[in-house]
Amino acid sequence: MRATDKYFIYPNDVDNFGFDWGRLALTTAPEVNGATKFSAGVVFVPPGQGHSRHNHPDAEEIIFVISGTGEQMVEDENGTPDTRAVSAGCTIFVPDSRFHSTLNTGDTPMQLFVVYSPTGPEKMLREAPDFRIIPKEDLKAS
Repeated sequence: MRATDKYFIYPNDVDNFGFDWGRLALTTAPEVNGATKFSAGVVFVPPGQGHSRHNHPDAEEIIFVISGTGEQMVEDENGTPDTRAVSAGCTIFVPDSRFHSTLNTGDTPMQLFVVYSPTGPEKMLREAPDFRIIPKEDLKAS
């Protein structure tokens, strides 16, 4: 293994976070490769699934739609939900502590690239009641 292997990471190279609504492959984070200013990864959401309204206290988030179609909700500064149809190529900015949710409305899996700044929200995901680890060995077999 080369020292720079931690800089080039595919979603199936790491254990994934599994949830009832999909999974997250955390590819950049302090525990993955020593990142200190942000964490990031790829989210996979099956058709008809999505994550419910939540927020990340003291962290901003960027969501980039890699593939698929869905509805993204981000509350405005007054707490009013703003829901929009999103598809590949759309970037969504979620301000610090703002509530948001995602739903895959298409008939194909939705892939998102997410960035949290600063790091930390990915640790809170482990507290979700439906959280489980999907070992990378299981991902490579499928």
